[in-house]
Amino acid sequence: MAKSKSTIFFCSSCGFESAKWMGQCPGCREWNTFVEEVVPPKSSGRASSAPISRSDLPVPVAVPDVKADDSVRFETGFGELDRVLGGGIVRGSLILVGGDPGIGKSTLLLQVARYVSSKGEPVLYVSGEESMQQIKLRADRIGDFSENMKLLCDTDLDVISQVVTTSKPGCVIIDSVQTMVDSQLSSAPGSVTQIRSATSTFMKLAKSMGVTIFLVGHVTKEGVVAGPRILEHMVDTVLYFEGDRHAAYRIIRGVKNRFGSTDEIGVFEMESEGLREVENPSAFLIGGRCTDASGSCVTCTIEGTRPLLLEVQSLSSTSRFGNPRRAATGTDSGRVNLLIAVLEKRAGINLSDSDVYVNIAGGMKVQEPAMDLCVALCIASGFLDFVIDPGTICFGEIGLSGEIRSVSLALARLKEAARLGFTRALVPAGNAASIEKIEGLEIVAVGDINEALRAVR
Repeated sequence: MAKSKSTIFFCSSCGFESAKWMGQCPGCREWNTFVEEVVPPKSSGRASSAPISRSDLPVPVAVPDVKADDSVRFETGFGELDRVLGGGIVRGSLILVGGDPGIGKSTLLLQVARYVSSKGEPVLYVSGEESMQQIKLRADRIGDFSENMKLLCDTDLDVISQVVTTSKPGCVIIDSVQTMVDSQLSSAPGSVTQIRSATSTFMKLAKSMGVTIFLVGHVTKEGVVAGPRILEHMVDTVLYFEGDRHAAYRIIRGVKNRFGSTDEIGVFEMESEGLREVENPSAFLIGGRCTDASGSCVTCTIEGTRPLLLEVQSLSSTSRFGNPRRAATGTDSGRVNLLIAVLEKRAGINLSDSDVYVNIAGGMKVQEPAMDLCVALCIASGFLDFVIDPGTICFGEIGLSGEIRSVSLALARLKEAARLGFTRALVPAGNAASIEKIEGLEIVAVGDINEALRAVR
């Protein structure tokens, strides 16, 4: 008699397995993440445990004997994407690209495939969501493709593995991993079991053949890649495509990278022919700002090794309800509430009956404490209705006593501000002593929030 199929419960967040459903996952402590999956019965035969002969054992290699050269990487055609990847694509790596629907993931990877194939590298684009005609329409909009670019529309893992093994491409793009199906599993596409099996299969192909594989991943409403968290642990690099799908700008950010830094970002602009990299993101992000309105100021934040200028906006209005509203877009709302409390206690600005709104223009999401001073000055400017000089830039972390603390890479921030034409900079007093003079930029050292308010008024 054939054995009946058994079921097992997986945590959709971390992949923890359980024989029964549980409300809270013991592995990641998340609630209501267990999903039921059908697993095939195990074979009745006893597993083979034949010993491995000494001649078949792998030989360990000393680290100094391992040869590594620059040929292990190749360019994507986008300097911004190469920066996020740590200098280019690493051969044999498995890269996961996530983002909201319609954000431009497929367009970006198709443009990368066009550039890589034009350099003589065979590229295989596997789509489980679109037909070849649909991909052709997008490809015609992007430009001409070489004969090294091949298309395959299939979702069967066995078929895709055989095609990759026989054709031996240098780069493979899977769009998307949630549509791939292992025929030996009875669960539906996109389930925890299927995603884990597909990722494991592609990881083995990438490492055994030295082929670079891009996986396109859907995201949930929380903004994370759909599927078990183990998916992000298995891949070498995780990239997130951020931005408003209705706006022109796109930001790609690395949240995991075994071959480079995870602090870098790349800025792109969506055009009719596809995505175009923004070579000067600071000018792009502060372009079009209003220079004669209160509640507006420019700060400089550091993303990886790159200084970026951002415009911070604030609006204060009398609250018509018992509890005034505090809203922040692009930054931590809890940090904004802390700065409001500092302004009330240390600067004597009464905001207890006012609604306060803070916005980072340009769609950036910044959590760096160095922008505290700019946010506080914007709130005060909007509430007291005075205009901050448009040629002024400020940065610094604010403590609970109202003091302005030093920040890292102050000189790089000031050089970026001077390059874009700013003439005055408010910096923490602790940084001012070690900063060299910059031509055309007046440096004003401030020790607390009251000094900063007097300097901008």
